Amino acid sequence: MSNHYYSQSPDVKHNRQVHEVSLRGFSFRFMTDTGVFSKSGVDYGSQVLIDALEINTDANVLDVGCGYGPIGLTSAKLAEQGHVTMIDINERAVQLSKENAKLNQIANVTVLQSDLFEAVIGKTFDVIVTNPPIRAGKTVVHRIFEEGFELLEPGGCMWVVIQKKQGAPSAKAKLESLFADVEEVTKDKGYRIFRAVKG
Repeated sequence: MSNHYYSQSPDVKHNRQVHEVSLRGFSFRFMTDTGVFSKSGVDYGSQVLIDALEINTDANVLDVGCGYGPIGLTSAKLAEQGHVTMIDINERAVQLSKENAKLNQIANVTVLQSDLFEAVIGKTFDVIVTNPPIRAGKTVVHRIFEEGFELLEPGGCMWVVIQKKQGAPSAKAKLESLFADVEEVTKDKGYRIFRAVKG
């Protein structure tokens, strides 16, 4: 269990690497390591989500399960006059996200170690983005939807990427039980992007 990317303290041996990638027209360099999600480069689902995101320049954004930072740091570029809070249970991922913010000279971010929303209770956000930890199980994924809903401002939205074969239909149904409006914005190679708007 302690070697999963959703573990608090991965105990696998370090193997740090830098990957260069272009996301939404921005060039990034990401330091990755063993014990974090998608260590060999930005995963396809995250890329599909990043391509779909619509974020106002002054938005207050929360990235849930930030990993080493591709979604949150791209969101920070899009919300250049806003702020992005990035949370992950995995201390190695949190450290990498902090390093990657510096590496890419992105200042409008806060990175916190957090078991789900523990570190941001009482705060509210305009946008929540998540590539949820499917392997942690449906209960965890649905908690992200339920507890994230509570942290959104009225009219705020949650963006989710999930594979059809990993539970997209049940995820959509769960979102529809919470949010006023749920739209499948795009789909690509089995990945579904949902935008759920809070009434």
